[in-house]
Amino acid sequence: MKINPEDFYVPEGEKVKLKKWPTHVKPFYKSKEHYEELLGEHVNQLRKKQDLLYAHNRYSLLLIFQAMDAAGKDSAIEHVMSGVNPQGCQVYSFKHPSTEELQHDFLWRTTRCLPERGKIGIFNRSYYEEVLIVRVHPEILQSQGLPDELLDKKDIWAHRYQSIRGLERHLFQNGTRVLKFYLHLSKEEQRKRFLRRIDRPEKNWKFTTDDIRERKLWKEYTEAYEHCLAETSTRQSPWFVVPADDKPNARLIVSRVILDTLGELKMSYPKPSTAHRKELQVIRKSLVK
Repeated sequence: MKINPEDFYVPEGEKVKLKKWPTHVKPFYKSKEHYEELLGEHVNQLRKKQDLLYAHNRYSLLLIFQAMDAAGKDSAIEHVMSGVNPQGCQVYSFKHPSTEELQHDFLWRTTRCLPERGKIGIFNRSYYEEVLIVRVHPEILQSQGLPDELLDKKDIWAHRYQSIRGLERHLFQNGTRVLKFYLHLSKEEQRKRFLRRIDRPEKNWKFTTDDIRERKLWKEYTEAYEHCLAETSTRQSPWFVVPADDKPNARLIVSRVILDTLGELKMSYPKPSTAHRKELQVIRKSLVK
């Protein structure tokens, strides 16, 4: 089966009900060996595309990963980007904002980490936390030092969506392509993964009581994601809802979307000038001698 990214794209301007989006689809691989072969092909193609992106030096790519806990963001990044040259790729994880970051607008801390031309930037969580966890936990909003008149809950989220759309439109117009992946995990699969984290000592560090507290807010997070996806998915900066109950399948989908996007960019290796070619031939002759 061929992976069609359109199957996972969130149409611009449409309402989103996540219960209608699958957390599991028929695997695009026949066996573990077949999966490893397919992912290896994707990784190899991605390495070549990244090399071209770096050499062309006109575009950059920003990958954003959002999900419920245990959905597989870390492993997706690790496996999909395993063949990428570290010099051309930057990964940032955004946790609770620092005191300094709270003194700025909500986009400031992530804007500082945007990828340079020719590079791939990866946000493991992102500025979208400001319309997700902050929406579920309004007390966080109260701690951000905003003027009282801006804390009107009726329109603050609409204003933040507008700011995000504006940022992503600006990035697109300046050569940065933004791909956003929501790894769609079922509550039952999360329960199983939490149990594995408890039962395997080497995974215990990944699990805290905070994870259980957040799990109790599943409905609230689902609604926040639905609003977020509907308000900020565009053709220029699309959201993809990736079924995440099957980790290998999710990695294949993510890597296919990235490859297709890079393939659409008009890129080429720089052509040396006539003078430069002559200079190289002179250098070559001296090296041969």
